Amino acid sequence: MLRRLTSLAAWAALLACAAAAAEAPADFDPGPHVVTFTFENDLFGDTDAQYTNGMKLSYLSPDLGALADAPGVPAWLLGAVSRINALEEIYFPDQGREFNVGFALGQMMYTPDDTQATALIRDDRPYAGWLYGALTLVSKNADIADTLEIQLGMIGPASLAEDAQKLVHDIRDLPLPRGWDNQLDNEPGGVLYFERKWRLAARDFGAGLSGDVIAHAGLALGNVYDYLAAGGELRFGWNLPRDFGTSVIRPGGDSNAPAVSSAHGVRARELGVYGFAAFGGRLVGRDIFLDGNTFADSHDVDKKIAVGDFIIGGSVVWRAAKLSYAQVFRTKEFDGQRRDRHNFGSISLSLSF
Repeated sequence: MLRRLTSLAAWAALLACAAAAAEAPADFDPGPHVVTFTFENDLFGDTDAQYTNGMKLSYLSPDLGALADAPGVPAWLLGAVSRINALEEIYFPDQGREFNVGFALGQMMYTPDDTQATALIRDDRPYAGWLYGALTLVSKNADIADTLEIQLGMIGPASLAEDAQKLVHDIRDLPLPRGWDNQLDNEPGGVLYFERKWRLAARDFGAGLSGDVIAHAGLALGNVYDYLAAGGELRFGWNLPRDFGTSVIRPGGDSNAPAVSSAHGVRARELGVYGFAAFGGRLVGRDIFLDGNTFADSHDVDKKIAVGDFIIGGSVVWRAAKLSYAQVFRTKEFDGQRRDRHNFGSISLSLSF
């Protein structure tokens, strides 16, 4: 596992260097590199169960003027985006697309409500972890962003979720969870995700105040998740950045790049503050963290087909930094879930350079 993580980190570093070295026309302003760290935990919801912890470190390249400038991206991924763009040119010519390449490392952790029981709790969700790397390609203009992302990783003990939770509990002098022997078995995981975001109803109220609506729709396919998703985000504030919003950890969910290169100056202002409220729904065909292992018998529960999130939060932008906090309220994900909703906090810090 250590060798795999080291190889993935080395690949990520090479990709970052290649992205920085990509050539662009002399009059093209590529904007900054963006690094984002996101931490999610139900500690902010006063619980220690269900989706209990998530961490993600992601990188997004400066804007690229053409797909050919995207280094290290598989040909099939470039081809898929090219076909999407070609179809759009038929109906919406002269879109003025720009591109970003990104990668991420992340981990997610799930436990039942009672983490002190050593026996299998059949009517609650399985213990499970997900450790993954992601490659992302963003194609965007001023009002639309398409994201195509592939996540590859491991579920089960190889995810290191048990070690991570026990380490944190030990540091914080909390009771150690005792049921990880019942977690899902090791299984390679993969997710292919496509999402589109629209910036809608942007309005300037004067004195630096503005607002907009960001809608999204997406599709996930793989042995980890299969689902259809849709939702929207309402933002209002002072010196609102021209990006595509703030997302919790999910495939394809966080793009902190400005809309287009012409918007870079908007983000470079000294200070910006805004609040947001968002909602999202998913029609779930598969969720390995509830359905259990794909290729082996394992603990599982009867999942809900329809799951919804309501999110409220705020962001502060100061020069090259953006700090966001969101509180997420999620409807029941499986039959017999004890609480009517699960809530957790999500905090993210983005640095541009």
